[in-house]
Amino acid sequence: MKIALTGKGGVGKTTVAALLCRLYAAEGKKVLAVDADPDANLGSALGFNPEEMAKITPISKLDELIAERTGTENSTGSLGKFFKLNPRVDDIPDRFSLEKNGVKFLYMGNVEKGGGGCVCPESVMIKQLISHLVIARDEVVIMDMEAGLEHLGRGTAGMMDRFIVVIEPGERSIQTLEKLKPLAAELGIKKVSVAANKLRGKEDEDFIKNRISGEELLGLIHYSEECALADRKGISPFDAGGIVIEDIRKIKERLELKENPSETSF
Repeated sequence: MKIALTGKGGVGKTTVAALLCRLYAAEGKKVLAVDADPDANLGSALGFNPEEMAKITPISKLDELIAERTGTENSTGSLGKFFKLNPRVDDIPDRFSLEKNGVKFLYMGNVEKGGGGCVCPESVMIKQLISHLVIARDEVVIMDMEAGLEHLGRGTAGMMDRFIVVIEPGERSIQTLEKLKPLAAELGIKKVSVAANKLRGKEDEDFIKNRISGEELLGLIHYSEECALADRKGISPFDAGGIVIEDIRKIKERLELKENPSETSF
């Protein structure tokens, strides 16, 4: 299963991504969690503490490795130079990930843009790595993406099992969803679903159900005091428990049914 999650900042996509990772890992699945959002929080949501996170070097900052693999003397200031567009990346997930609670964690890091349409060794490296993760790895791969789809190329995007847009009950989230749909279509992403987060009652549920079709809606996730407490304590929301775990479990089950419709009906 290869899943990418996106949504505007603050909707809780990182929490949803982390809980999906932990639920798959709890079943004994091999899980690779990928933080491809420059505003990186997936590691802490998975349960890594600050000391453990300090051991991780973002892939985009591995200057010597990027220079070696792309054929540049150094990865900074190399705009306008020739470099490899298909660098070797197959060893990176195992060399540069940390593992905890049955989940391998890989942090992509931010690419400093040198202007619109920047094509640089760091960006090429990350795109090639994401393509490898989607096409060649045999784990469950769950990616926490930024609100855009910058690192998903057409070939890679078409191989994703599911693209999940996390929203909350409000017009701004709906607007973000409507902007993402044509971007996904341009990349050949056909399996787009919605997970509605932070619902506080029937009024929020009705808002979502009236705005999102039943086929498109993957599930409802209710506001959880346990999640807020986990954030304050710096622990994984999975370890805090609460209703959100069961809400995400239902989403996971429906996701699996959508990918294997012949096994049973929903």
